[in-house]
Amino acid sequence: MISKTKQDSIPTMPQVIAPAPPAPPDSAPGMSRAPTRLCSSDPQERAGSIPEQIRTAVFGGSGYVAGELLRLLVQHPKFAPAAIASTSQVGERVPAAFPHLAGTRLDGCSFVSERDALAAIARPGATAVFLATPHGAAAPLAKQLLAARAAAGLGDRDDGFHIVDLSADFRFADATEWSSIYGKPHAAPELLARFTCAVPEHAERIATPHAAQPGCFTTAVTCAAWPFFRLGLVEGDVFVSAVTGSSGSGKTPAANTHHPERHSTLYAYNALAHRHEPEMRHLIGAACRGCEPDVEFVPHSGPFVRGIHATLRMSLREPMAAVDLVERVNALYSERARKAGGASFVVASTAPPKLTEVVGTNRVGLGIATRGRTLIVTSVIDNLTKGAAGGAVQWMNRLFGLPDATGLELPGWGWY
Repeated sequence: MISKTKQDSIPTMPQVIAPAPPAPPDSAPGMSRAPTRLCSSDPQERAGSIPEQIRTAVFGGSGYVAGELLRLLVQHPKFAPAAIASTSQVGERVPAAFPHLAGTRLDGCSFVSERDALAAIARPGATAVFLATPHGAAAPLAKQLLAARAAAGLGDRDDGFHIVDLSADFRFADATEWSSIYGKPHAAPELLARFTCAVPEHAERIATPHAAQPGCFTTAVTCAAWPFFRLGLVEGDVFVSAVTGSSGSGKTPAANTHHPERHSTLYAYNALAHRHEPEMRHLIGAACRGCEPDVEFVPHSGPFVRGIHATLRMSLREPMAAVDLVERVNALYSERARKAGGASFVVASTAPPKLTEVVGTNRVGLGIATRGRTLIVTSVIDNLTKGAAGGAVQWMNRLFGLPDATGLELPGWGWY
């Protein structure tokens, strides 16, 4: 376990009131409207809730990843949504944007401005912040968050305040490398050293106060390749062909990503040039302490909404039976999970995994096949859960000293 904080020292959050939204155009002058709360943050208001919870804020709150994050947070026993910030839907009720979340404690929540959310969390007490903004927007926000806390006499190098970034802004330790991939200067290079980027299963300890969730493709691929490099069983490069659902392209429709354009068809894009490729190289390389194998990555757009199915080809150092590899991979991941306080989210088998087995969950399904020195690993995840929101919650659990699986032991959807 890492960066532990005593659960019995987590204070009850104060209730925060947002300013009343502007009156509609047809309102009579002088008419007042009831103030809109950010969220109900008083545990006493929710029957049966755990009395001590961690104030939680979500920035970029109206996108697909944020919607999935909120789905996980409404049933999390410790992280209580207190501020959900959006630049496009300020004042709107959260269930209006995410009808599938109606009937939960989010019924009392409205989207607020980033300024109001910043004010809500620049106060003492255990605070969890998730940045689900577009790439390039998270770093300036993190800078503002830390500046607001500093102005209030608060820091970030303690067990009471943690950020998990779901964008790409803190996935690279080198600002120059980030700029070469994303085509613009990094907005907060001085903060890079305060974030650790890894799949949670692959980080035994963390020395930074904040974390960054890798990309969805990177998560699926790294979970499949990492154990073989860690165990010294493979050598050489990694070839990957992976198919993702349309939700991976975000909420705003665009040419070639809008679902009607990809329904009933399948096509590759950015072959050997996808920006997740350097992430994969670094994170797989960390398994063998910097060997950084070349990753030849061909992504595909699939005719479905959720999930990633990746197929990896690697070269074994010597021939091994698939059943023996399954045993060693599961033993490695199980030991990692035991140290993190629960059962492993990553499970290998000789049977090829199916997307329907993992969609809606934080699990990773691996299928292993061999012939001679050729190793094939298929990997399936839910891109919105394990590849984004679920991985982020897993990181936040870890940062607060909670078992990794807290709030993430989720049943799959089966049919959807």
